[in-house]
Parts: sequence; C-alpha cells; structure tokens
Amino acid sequence: MIDISRLNALQPAAMLALRLYVGGFLIQGVWDNITSAARMAEFEAFLAGLNCPLPAIAAPVSVWVQFAIGLALIPGVLTRWAGLLLSLNFMVAVGLLWGGGADARGLFPPAILIFVGLILATYGAGRWSLDARRDKH
Repeated sequence: MIDISRLNALQPAAMLALRLYVGGFLIQGVWDNITSAARMAEFEAFLAGLNCPLPAIAAPVSVWVQFAIGLALIPGVLTRWAGLLLSLNFMVAVGLLWGGGADARGLFPPAILIFVGLILATYGAGRWSLDARRDKH
C-alpha cells in the first residue's frame, strides 16, 4: 500500500499556492472596477438588477473588500480575518445570485470561495506566510 501521509510535507506549499492563486484572482477580478468609474457603475447596476440593497454602497464596499483580501492573502497576513471576510462577501454574492435565478453551475464560483475562506479562517495561512513568521516571535 502506498503511504500518502508523506504528502503532509507539502502542506506549506499547498497553502501558499492557494493563497497566491485566490489572492491574485481577487485582485485581478476587481482591478477594472477600481481603475474605471464606468466599470464600477456597471457593477453597481448589476447589483441593482439583483435587488441588492444600497447598490451604490455595496458595489464599492465589495470591490475594496475583495481587493484588501487579495492583498492580505498573497503574503499571508491577517489570513484568518481575510478568510472570514472572503466567506462573508461571497455568502452575500451567492444569496443575491440565487435570488436572481442562478443555477448550481452559476453559483459554483462564488460558493467555492465561501469554502476557501472557511479553510483559510480555520487553518490559517500555513508555514510559508507572514502570519507564521509573526506568530514565531
């Protein structure tokens, strides 16, 4: 029988890869909203179409929260808090999209980010992170 428990040695690399990918994905995903007022207005209109309360406030809050989460995840700083915010932000997204009639496939991307956020909130950033370095001292 193959002993796959040796894969435990790869946990720091796996958490680093997860943080880098999700952090980069979030930053890239909101960058156009940050750099273009027209794109932010489109996002606000999209939220309004989903009957989101206060879309003029919700749009920039969601964008800037996602950007901050991405910035925190890449170096692994305040990762547990970032994970909680990630889960909360995408719980709202799933609720809005579900109310707007999205099917399971349409809900998968934001739903999986809820679970990624929960993993990060409960496990932390991993050994290769600023959080781990801070906690050592």
